[in-house]
Amino acid sequence: MKVLIDTNVIVSAALKDKAPEKLVLCVVAHPDLEWIASREILREYKEVLHRPKFGLPAAILAKWETAFDTSVTIQETVTPIEFARDQKDAKFLACALGANAEFFVTGDFDFREAQKLVNTNIVSVAMFNNLFCEENE
Repeated sequence: MKVLIDTNVIVSAALKDKAPEKLVLCVVAHPDLEWIASREILREYKEVLHRPKFGLPAAILAKWETAFDTSVTIQETVTPIEFARDQKDAKFLACALGANAEFFVTGDFDFREAQKLVNTNIVSVAMFNNLFCEENE
């Protein structure tokens, strides 16, 4: 199953080491799950984690860069999507649609109204962990 992870989940995983990181580790380790992202989303992951306000040490940044480079399958998107709620987030919907992703994991409530635009299940970290990651503990 293809899984798209929102940048806010990645930031939480890098900063807090709890449920969001558990989710990322689960997706990477689970043989039936494939972490997908477009090149634009990967750039956003990297740019956001490097923001000075987060103060992430070089070792942590390197760990995440390696995870992105080795664990993410690039999904090229060709069809832009209009997402009036927050157009800068439309890239996630376009990626989910282009990949036929089964899940998009996010903490951003703006995506609630996006469910009618894609067939992808838009879920929280807790919901995804309950569905896929609890069994692997």
